[in-house]
Amino acid sequence: MMDASETAARIVEAVSSVIRGKEEKAKLAVTALLSGGHLLVEDAPGVGKTTLARALAKVVGLPFRRVQFTSDLMPADVLGGNVFDPSRATFQFRPGPIFTSVLLADEINRTTPKTQSALLEAMEERQVSLDGETRPLPPEFFVIATQNPLDFEGTYPLPESQLDRFTLRITLGPPHPEVERALLERRGAEDPVEALTTSVGAEALARAKAAVDQVRVEGPVLDYLHALVLATRDSKAFAAGASTRAALVFVRAVRARALVEGRGHALPDDVKALAEPVLAHRLRLRGGYSVGERDEVIRVLRAIVESLAVPR
Repeated sequence: MMDASETAARIVEAVSSVIRGKEEKAKLAVTALLSGGHLLVEDAPGVGKTTLARALAKVVGLPFRRVQFTSDLMPADVLGGNVFDPSRATFQFRPGPIFTSVLLADEINRTTPKTQSALLEAMEERQVSLDGETRPLPPEFFVIATQNPLDFEGTYPLPESQLDRFTLRITLGPPHPEVERALLERRGAEDPVEALTTSVGAEALARAKAAVDQVRVEGPVLDYLHALVLATRDSKAFAAGASTRAALVFVRAVRARALVEGRGHALPDDVKALAEPVLAHRLRLRGGYSVGERDEVIRVLRAIVESLAVPR
């Protein structure tokens, strides 16, 4: 267990050296990675979303591919497809960029829902089905998607089924003024990600992910988490509360966060810290989507968290 926590700490430290002043965001990113899920980073352009994704991929030392999502991107551009080979007079499968361990889906909401849906099977079952054949993806397959806020021009809202595939959604926000001033002075044209070295290999990462299952979630903490999930279903503000699958993902993320924090047991603080990044993007207000919905969902969710008694 301690080795797993040390692995997590090394990843957090390396990523934090690139996105300076945002250690808590780095911890959330590592939580998503160790939980075996996927990460959605939503924020305005230019705050370091892509840098975070590239840094995380480089530190863990896994095969990495990046896809820039645009309005004319097609599913075959992501998944690949069968191409006719004249020399053999047969069709040969050419894998797309999704056949990797870490996939950066950059600005995922700038492409159409048709192409967004190409990721559904891969993210849930770690496989791709094309032309009647199913091809497996690596067991460590991890998607880091970035998206611009929905009020930006040229964006398409991710469907609920797609959002549900992401374990956590986080925002970065602008850096602290002192950190930004230091970036202006030191960085220039250099890329801080290039200076990173692989500090965690595939085997160490696999052991850390396996250790997540050993983290204890005692009855009172589990009851607290479950009460929070049930409260989202009872809330009159939401069209539908968190699903059973969301609750299962929540428990897994709580275990992973405890490990990132160097503990072998979960605390109520883990539940409170992850309520927003795990649940907010899965909830919808009554009356359909509207501008500013995200902020209102977060406000209601925070009120629910504050209303629940915290177990001692």
